[in-house]
Amino acid sequence: MKFKIHIHQAEEGGYWGEVPALPGCFTQGETVDDLLANAEDAIHVYLVGSEMAEAEAGIRVEEVEVS
Repeated sequence: MKFKIHIHQAEEGGYWGEVPALPGCFTQGETVDDLLANAEDAIHVYLVGSEMAEAEAGIRVEEVEVS
């Protein structure tokens, strides 16, 4: 799965990024490479956390492919 990351230069130095497809998913890094590595971790945590919350709420999630 691929996600777009909006990368911004931080005023205090380094970079911060947001994943528009995942509201509230943000990360930061000293370099763009650091930011991208951290973004991968942040996306994983976001998705796993969402799956756990859905399971606890008794929500069933299915994927459908549309061609």
